[in-house]
Amino acid sequence: MIEFSSTESPAVKGILFNLVYILGILCALPWLLYRRFRYGKYREGWSQKLGGELPIRTSDANPLIWIHAVSVGEVIQLKQIVDGMRSLDPSLEFLITTTTETGFQVAKEKLAGCQVSYFPLDFTWTVRKALQRVRPSMIVLVELELWPNFLAEASRSKIPVAVINGRMSDQSFNGYRKIRSLIKPSLQDLSLVAVQSEETRNRFVELGSRSDLVHVTGSIKFDGVEIDPSNPNALQLRDFFQLKESEFVWVAGSTQSPEEEMVLDIYLRVLNHLPKSRLIIVPRHPERGTEIAEMIERRGFNVIRRSSPSQQLFDESRKAVGLLDTVGELKACWALADVAFVGGSFGNRGGQNMIEPAAHGIPVSFGPNTRNFRQVVELLLKAEAVKRVADATELEEFIVQSCKNPDEALAMGERAKDLISKQQGATKTTCQLLLNLLGRNTAAAPEQSNAA
Repeated sequence: MIEFSSTESPAVKGILFNLVYILGILCALPWLLYRRFRYGKYREGWSQKLGGELPIRTSDANPLIWIHAVSVGEVIQLKQIVDGMRSLDPSLEFLITTTTETGFQVAKEKLAGCQVSYFPLDFTWTVRKALQRVRPSMIVLVELELWPNFLAEASRSKIPVAVINGRMSDQSFNGYRKIRSLIKPSLQDLSLVAVQSEETRNRFVELGSRSDLVHVTGSIKFDGVEIDPSNPNALQLRDFFQLKESEFVWVAGSTQSPEEEMVLDIYLRVLNHLPKSRLIIVPRHPERGTEIAEMIERRGFNVIRRSSPSQQLFDESRKAVGLLDTVGELKACWALADVAFVGGSFGNRGGQNMIEPAAHGIPVSFGPNTRNFRQVVELLLKAEAVKRVADATELEEFIVQSCKNPDEALAMGERAKDLISKQQGATKTTCQLLLNLLGRNTAAAPEQSNAA
């Protein structure tokens, strides 16, 4: 483990971090090359990632806000933040950066009027050049992205940096505590930390953040849910997957290996009880579409694959399974579901966003491993608004019972909708805090809430 003493200069620390990053890239190179050639990943944005060649700011007439969101999940949250800040101050300009190619694509599609680029890797020369080109009025990091060289350079340039929608899982907190002396300077470089819960606030403070700069706002994910089942995107997906009104639709979203195999095997058995049921699988990583399509076909199903709009002629004697292997359409797809399973919860990932399907008022299930959403899960479970299942057997039972007992399923869904509506409001509070930090609003900082 690297240990820094208080006497080491920022320049020395920067060089040491550079060496660590180079070593890490060299160790990961075989895996990166495999992903590049197997899935076509890591092909774009290298002039920004390694060279810091982000868009050059040509005018200081209006404030420029640089917001960084790692991937799709974080990028999707940004629309309400950008719209909220623009409604309060239309003069604001925005640069959105992301780390992944899918996040980049979604940002281009969803965030009209914003510049979009890739985030620079945390080498001293890269972040320095990026900051010199962008010259942002403020930097906003979504959830938790503590890159020491980047934060140190922003601090030297006197650029305020905020973390919004901050969260810190048990695993992350335990890891950060072991290197507290290493990350404390980065936390002290932050000008504002807006977090989802009181527990997260306490964790930031324990690790080194100034207590007066950490505010509890709740989660902006509660504000970004789409609950209109008649929205055009949902209707288009219903037609695409050839769903009938009489069919009971099960959506398995944000799945990861081996969850696709699990839900397909369950579906084979469920058809014995529910012959009019349909399954739609939405993998977390759309590039696995071909692999999952082959799984579906091996089990004797037709595949209706979203990334292949020209549909083949199907064997009418076989059931069709929908495969939504595109980016940014899961929100609309939840509106099609009569019951939902949220993936990433039967492996080591720590779960995916269960707020979106729950907001639709449908019965929602997930596996035992949801550490990334622990506080949200605790709220939903306490309200008896979702079902946590231990294994495939319990998941199968939940799917069947949700169909056979519609009144109970509806009641669970209504409890979830009610809870989510009561948790909303974090976006408004967060936007006000950011404008106060920017000096564009003289109102007092909003009071800290008791949101979960």
